[in-house]
Amino acid sequence: MEGLNHPKKTIPIQKGVGNNNQSSYTIYYIPLSFKEETMGTKLADSINITSPIKPEIIEKLRAGDRVLISGVLFTARDAAHQRLVKAIADGDKPPFNIEGQTLYYMGPSPARPGSVIGSAGPTTSGRMDIYTPPLLKAGLKAMIGKGSHSAEVKEAIKKHRTIYLVTFGGAGALLSKAIKKAEVIAYPELAAEAVMRLEVEDFPAIVANDIYGGDLFTRNRAAYQKVQER
Repeated sequence: MEGLNHPKKTIPIQKGVGNNNQSSYTIYYIPLSFKEETMGTKLADSINITSPIKPEIIEKLRAGDRVLISGVLFTARDAAHQRLVKAIADGDKPPFNIEGQTLYYMGPSPARPGSVIGSAGPTTSGRMDIYTPPLLKAGLKAMIGKGSHSAEVKEAIKKHRTIYLVTFGGAGALLSKAIKKAEVIAYPELAAEAVMRLEVEDFPAIVANDIYGGDLFTRNRAAYQKVQER
């Protein structure tokens, strides 16, 4: 919270095991306007885009851009990725047309009665690294997950002029509010890892890797390192 000009209060605590012998800790009081910007489903200064994302839009996006996605997303995790890649390798037709589409690395929890979907947070993107280059070659245009991709995937993103976005880990219940319709379209035997077609409205994400080699994670690590060296 350093650098934020929010009201704060210092609270004394007893020294001992578990608190690194600290004598106090600080509580920051965050104004409502700040909470509304960062804890809702919308991000401040966001760019509204539609999925499938057109190539001319992808060309304009840069690492660090905040976006709100409306339109269609398809979900796929490890097991579904393996099957999709195998289908392509075997010359079979995948269960949906991958070309131009956006994949969300997500497997939801069961939906409550009356709800469109359960908790719908992202899974770790690195688990899809081995499968991603063949999908990009097949025409996939965008991926959404959490955490960074491998160097090989980043090169494939540049080569095939695609884009990788990240969204909020640990906020699946919040993200589910942006999902207006959900249906299983393939591999129902995989249960939560089945491929789903989602219709979303103002789904929040941040560009992590762009077609120019921009990398949000590398940039932020470098910025953090500079702060640590001060």
